[in-house]
Amino acid sequence: MKKNTVIILLLFAYCSMYSQKPRARDIGIPFDGTPGKFNAITDVKGVEVGYSTIISGTGKNIRGKGPIRTGVTAILPRGRNNNPVYANWYTLNGNGEMTGTTWVTESGFLEGPVMITNTNSVGTVRDAVLKWYVKTGWYKEDFWYTYPVVAETYDGFLNDIYGFHVKESNAFEALDSARSGFIKEGNVGGGTGMMCLGFKGGTGSSSRVIKIKDSTYTVGVLVQSNFGSKRNLTIAGVPVGRELIDTLNNEFKAPPSYQPGDGSIIVVVATDAPLLPHQLKRIAQRVSLGIGIVGGRGTNGSGDIFIAFSTANPTAFQRADFTRVNELPNDLINPLFEATVQATEEAIINAMVAAETMVGINGNKSYALPHKLVIDVLKKYNRIK
Repeated sequence: MKKNTVIILLLFAYCSMYSQKPRARDIGIPFDGTPGKFNAITDVKGVEVGYSTIISGTGKNIRGKGPIRTGVTAILPRGRNNNPVYANWYTLNGNGEMTGTTWVTESGFLEGPVMITNTNSVGTVRDAVLKWYVKTGWYKEDFWYTYPVVAETYDGFLNDIYGFHVKESNAFEALDSARSGFIKEGNVGGGTGMMCLGFKGGTGSSSRVIKIKDSTYTVGVLVQSNFGSKRNLTIAGVPVGRELIDTLNNEFKAPPSYQPGDGSIIVVVATDAPLLPHQLKRIAQRVSLGIGIVGGRGTNGSGDIFIAFSTANPTAFQRADFTRVNELPNDLINPLFEATVQATEEAIINAMVAAETMVGINGNKSYALPHKLVIDVLKKYNRIK
């Protein structure tokens, strides 16, 4: 490779790295655990993430025209390879939707991507995934069936959600743009119009690298974060929400049924550790602990649904042949539990740190987490110097 080419590639990598929005660690927020290279779900080899972000219009909401603040996120466990992965799921509170989970539990496999969008677009995205399979030749045989996994959170305070602006083309865009490496966070993809713990929320990710005996494994998490009450916001063990309770309060008119804390969070956990479906159920359950650390309470009006999958055992899915698989003993699983909790906590805070103030329908406004004020509060509590 020529010297000039190497320099150009290095400059490109440098620019790509620093074109990302600030992340929680960048502004000084401390976390436990060791992250991977990208500190993202894409640290798990083979996992790819893509987005379609739809932002247009301002002012009064005109149904069908906007303003629009929404999108679609796609997570592909093995990229473009049609090779199902062991998986399982869990719900902390079920006021939400994730399609296809009945078969995930029954079969033990996730057979395609995980898609995340807004509440009213689940059907559109689900149908689009099937058409994308046909378009891309995902299945080689003529006769096949599958149940797309599509999850949602509600963005109707900022987005013209009954305008049904997510189209088939947006799902295609998210799937076709999926890549490994650095991924965008904040107001992107399905997380575009979301709010979290009293401030602007959205899409966030994090990872942890752990060692079990002589093997090194990675746990990666991606969240679409749209839950929680400001008074419960906790960052690095500090009651930041209570300290900022009168600062930059979201401005929107909520319906009478709305209660503080209502919303949802979808969490996708990936790992390269050799876990079986029943063990992945246990991993998904530990997501709840990470949400609790930052202030989530699993309220009645929240849809808190999580799915976990393992990219190990690439020959596990067979239709006619016997196969052999590796399994991590249950007595060695604790480091993976801890990694899941840690990565979930950081992914949520990353989503909030990256998110920018957004004005949506009818002038409704969700304020970005004020970075400097957060650091001031952490210093006040001697969490950082």
